[in-house]
Amino acid sequence: MSLIRGLVSARTWLAFTHHVVGLVLSIASFTIVVTGLAVGLATALLAGVGLPVIGVTTRFSTAFAAVERARFALLLDTELPRWPADPRRCYRWLIVPTRSMLASRATWGQIGYALLRLPVSVVSFTLTVTVWSAGLMALTLPLYARQLPGGGPNVDGHYFLTGTVPLALCAVAGLVVLLAAAPLTRGLGSVDAALARWLLSPPRDAELKARVTQLEVSRERVVDAAEAERRRIERDLHDGAQQRLVAVAMELGRAKARFADDVDAAAALVDQAHAEAKAALVELRELVRGVHPPVLTERGLDAALSGLAARCSVPVSLQVDVPVRPRPAVEAVAYFTVAETLTNIAKHSRATRASVIVDGGPGPAGTLNIVISDDGIGGADAAGAGLTGLADRIAGLDGALSVESPPGGPTIISAVIPCA
Repeated sequence: MSLIRGLVSARTWLAFTHHVVGLVLSIASFTIVVTGLAVGLATALLAGVGLPVIGVTTRFSTAFAAVERARFALLLDTELPRWPADPRRCYRWLIVPTRSMLASRATWGQIGYALLRLPVSVVSFTLTVTVWSAGLMALTLPLYARQLPGGGPNVDGHYFLTGTVPLALCAVAGLVVLLAAAPLTRGLGSVDAALARWLLSPPRDAELKARVTQLEVSRERVVDAAEAERRRIERDLHDGAQQRLVAVAMELGRAKARFADDVDAAAALVDQAHAEAKAALVELRELVRGVHPPVLTERGLDAALSGLAARCSVPVSLQVDVPVRPRPAVEAVAYFTVAETLTNIAKHSRATRASVIVDGGPGPAGTLNIVISDDGIGGADAAGAGLTGLADRIAGLDGALSVESPPGGPTIISAVIPCA
């Protein structure tokens, strides 16, 4: 039954379409790449005239690789991983390739694929069409054999398959070939995908190296963010609470000296010291909230963000949909992302309203999604110190921060933080 279902399966006919489209594309790619390389290499010694031709050819091979990735994804449901982005792989003067690009395995893999695409497609197309055609012809031969001259097919005047039994056996053989055509078509598609993956996708060790590099960069950014946070706490303590506590100590010292001869003046100094002590407590409370608010630990993200929205000078609409609490590190980063962004909105945006939407949560591939927007003047700089610090915090959890803030607004800041 599986063989019969294979005849009408969408996968089979998508694979058949894949082979037909591949032949058409391969003819174009082979012609362009061979011509471009031949002309470019032949004229490369003539004052470098051939280098732009080679550059255009490599660009075409890159574009062709992108088309092939889309074709494999659409027709064979096969994703071909891309090579990690390399900032050194670029062009000078628009079309002249750099030395590092010409030495890249990705570049020559794409060129090699464009060249091999034609013979591979010819073989796949020929085998596929031949098997389907032969199976259908043999299966239906009993229907039209008697209409042929001599009552059957002939080669050089020699007739064969003219009897009932031979025609029946031919039909059975055609059915067998036809049933084998579907798995053959899909199998050739799998071989095609393996070739494309070998030439167009990085090997596993390249993916691992890219991942290690990404983690190294994330670690450095986290260390930098932690150091910047430490300096901020030191500065806030030195310029705020520490100065107030020094003032309290001085006022109390002056009050102690006047208790003997001027009780009223000493009482006034004690009142001043009391006011400074309360102000110092408020600053320390704000500092602790900036380090890690107790409400976040005790009641979760919804309550902590509600407090932020209530204290913001700009009206904020808040929507939090996090059914399951994420781990503390994710909650903390999400909280500080919203806190820093709302602070920037209040200070710089001239906005009349803001919106905060948080949804998602833990799971095998769960993410916490944060979208913060305002109707202000826009122009937020993603490379600024505040947003860079947020991006560093989020990158430490393998997340990503994006900023859209055209002049005139609106500003939309979104963050995606993995929870797994």
